[in-house]
Order: sequence, then C-alpha cells, then structure tokens
Amino acid sequence: MNQTAISQRKLLGIAGLGWLFDAMDVGMLSFLMAALQKDWNLTASQVGWIGSVNSIGMAVGALVFGLLADRIGRKNVFIVTLLLFSIGSGLSALTTTLAAFLALRFLIGMGLGGELPVASTLVSEAVPAADRGRVVVLLESFWAGGWLLAALISYFVIPVYGWRTALWLAAIPALYAIYLRLRLPDSPRFAAAQKEETVWSNIVKVWSAPHRKETVMLWLLWFCVVFSYYGMFLWLPSVMVMKGFSLIKSFEYVLIMTLAQLPGYFSAAWLIERAGRKFVLVAYLLGTALSAYFFGTAESLVGLMASGIFLSFFNLGAWGALYAYTPEQYPTSIRATGAGMAAAFGRIGGIFGPLLVGSLVAQGVSVTAIFTLFCLSVLVAVLAVAVLGSETKQQELA
Repeated sequence: MNQTAISQRKLLGIAGLGWLFDAMDVGMLSFLMAALQKDWNLTASQVGWIGSVNSIGMAVGALVFGLLADRIGRKNVFIVTLLLFSIGSGLSALTTTLAAFLALRFLIGMGLGGELPVASTLVSEAVPAADRGRVVVLLESFWAGGWLLAALISYFVIPVYGWRTALWLAAIPALYAIYLRLRLPDSPRFAAAQKEETVWSNIVKVWSAPHRKETVMLWLLWFCVVFSYYGMFLWLPSVMVMKGFSLIKSFEYVLIMTLAQLPGYFSAAWLIERAGRKFVLVAYLLGTALSAYFFGTAESLVGLMASGIFLSFFNLGAWGALYAYTPEQYPTSIRATGAGMAAAFGRIGGIFGPLLVGSLVAQGVSVTAIFTLFCLSVLVAVLAVAVLGSETKQQELA
C-alpha cells in the first residue's frame, strides 16, 4: 500500500469520526423529540421548535465557521466546532426546561453546522481529483454510522435509562477533539493559498459573475434537500407513533430503516467517479422523492418499512454526492466560504421543515399531504441540478 493511500485513509478516518459524532447527535435528536414530547407533555408545535432551533444554529454555524475556515484554516475550525457541539450536548442533559434545552440546541447546532462543510472542504482539498468524489462520499457514509449508533442508543438507552443518559453519551466527542488537534493535518491547498482577501470580499466573490450560476444552483439544491431531510427524518419516530405504533416499536422500525443508509452511501461512492456527480444527484434525489411519496401514502407496516428503507437509501446517497459536489464549485480562496454560505442557506430550510410539520400536524393535515410536499421539494432540487449544474467529475481543483 502506497503512502498516499495510507494518508488518505488516515484523513478519512479522523475526519469521518468527527462526522460520525455529528450524526449521532442529530440522529438522537429525532428520538429525543419523541421522548421529550411524552416526558414534558409538549405540543406538536413545541416539538417542531426543537428541530428548528437546531437548524437555526446550524445555519449560523455554517456561515460563521465557513467564513473563518478561509481565514484561520480548516483544521482549527474543525476542532472548535467539534468541542462546541460536544460540550453543548453534555450541558443539555442537565436541563429541566424547554427554554434551556432550546438555547443549548442552538449552540450544538452552530457546532454541527460549521463542522460539516468545513470537514468536506478539508478532505476535498487533500485528495487527488481521481479519488475525490469517492472519498468525500465515504466521509459522508460515517453519517450513517452515527445515525445507526444514535438509533441503538435511543432504542436501548432512552427507554431504560432516560434521555439524559443518551445526551451524556453524545458528549464523549469532546475528548476526541484533543486527539484531533494533535493528529489532523490542515489542508495543503489552504496552506499554500494567498489569504489577502477580507471576509466581505470573499462573500462578494461567491456571488460574482464567474460563480453566480453555481451559487444559485447550490442554494436551491441545499435549501430543498435540507428542508425535506429535516422535515422528514426528525419526525420519523413521531410519524410512526402517529400511524399507531408504540414509542418503542417506532424506535425499532426507524433503526431498521437507518440500516439502509449505509448501502445508499456505498453505492453512491461507487457510482460517483463512474457516472458523475450530476447523474448520482439527479438519480438519488428522484429516488428520494418517490420514496417520500410512497411513505406518506403507505397504510400497512410492509409499505411503511419498504418505503422508509428506500427513503433512507436514496436520501443519504444524495447527501454524499451533495457534499462531494459543493466544494468543487469554487476555487480554494473562497471554497469554504461558498460551501458554508450554501449550507447556511440550506439550513434555513431545516428551520422551516420541522416547524411546518408540527404546524400541519396540529391543524390535522394528513401525513400523506405532508410527505407529498416534501416529494415536490426534492423535485425542485432535481431541476436545479439538471438545468444549472455542470459536471465536475475528476476535475482538478482551482
């Protein structure tokens, strides 16, 4: 095995574990929402706010830390964001009121939102063009591992030991941040780049004529994908309860659906260097839209499980391609800024998705109608990529 392969594996492992801890926290939130609703007697609208405040924090974090990463380096920001969400998770286990829980979810969201685009930017810049898409999708596959871990903790820990214990377990990554500081190299492209531009000039460049089409495409894509993802997946356990299953059974079924994320990622990783970014995004987003529609209309357990499994498979495969595609749209000097701004705009969709579900459920709107709305949202993302996107397969980064 050559040295390049070894260093790629090392970088993928270090960044991927940080990604896994992010996913564990977000994944547990969907189960925590269902548990807190019962424990604190929350209304559907209040539960919706838990997911939305998390996304508000992610929007702020993606913007702020994306801008910082183009100034102080990818590695430094990666460590700060990891510490922020880990410490926030530990403190949130001590809360006794919804207000305190929401305040800490905002801080946790900032850490999560900042870490994801910065980590994908770091990996994109450190990997050769021939392997870049595959490696970034494999980085995203750690998200499935985190969700699976979250589902296992939620299924085995929350019913027996309570949601506070689950949050303590999510705080463990704070210790890992110390290891990251010692072991993680920064991006070689960032180290070699001229850093004379101001934060504001970088923002202006993202919307300048050479990058405007890519920025419009990415903002539409991110908004629609995040809106539908957080609207659907944060409510999955609660939707299963609404369809008549017990809290324990809903956790069990969502755990099974979560397993489908891994083959979704791995198939996207295999295809992305063969068929290209656009093909994978369009195909997997179309699969997501169809699965969302059939999940909303399903009446039987078999129908729910089958459509839920396909929803996980296609949606998370699309996420992998999204994180590979986004950093490739910009040159090194504004790469983290552009990726962070797109992610930040997308997180606005993540704010409205869970809130909208809570509001529609409170008004008596059917699950079928709600998931049809998410199906249409994903189709808008498909159009954005198909019409405005350009293929970046195996192109050298500028």
